[in-house]
Amino acid sequence: MHPELAGYLRPRVSRLGYLGEWFKRAAHAPAALLAFMRFTDALKEALPDRLTETAVLTVASLLENQYERNQHERLSVRLGYAHNWIAEVERLDPEGPHLMNEAERAVQRYAIAAVTTGGRQATLEFDAMAALLSSAEAIAVVLLVGRYVTHAIAVNTLRLAAPVPSIFADGFVGDAAPVKDQR
Repeated sequence: MHPELAGYLRPRVSRLGYLGEWFKRAAHAPAALLAFMRFTDALKEALPDRLTETAVLTVASLLENQYERNQHERLSVRLGYAHNWIAEVERLDPEGPHLMNEAERAVQRYAIAAVTTGGRQATLEFDAMAALLSSAEAIAVVLLVGRYVTHAIAVNTLRLAAPVPSIFADGFVGDAAPVKDQR
């Protein structure tokens, strides 16, 4: 692996305890993967964790990307989010939830519209979401959805198996003290 990429990924690999197949495969294009990871990290800084996880779990569920969905289920648990909140997000029913707040439901409505229509019929959902978020957050959601669509296409094309099971398959309850996002 290219030394700069290996150095950038080292903290992530140490935290997770493994180097996923995605990184092994995508490392064949080290500059592109490094830019992709920096983009990902910038997006994490741009949004509150619950909005990020709402968007990621929605896109991963819509596009059947178990690789990312399972990892983000575990991250959500580590962040202190309840299994029933995660299950609610993954039901992809923003009109029915009781645990998701209005901003989270708006993010999910936008993500569903953007993914299912290629963004061509997502203007109303974007406008409703943007009315609840800052301009920077609304654009970050758009970029985040695109990032996770890209990942789903790559993982599904390469038929990469999820590195960890769903929390609903193995009952994962976390291995670190929860850190709640207060934004």
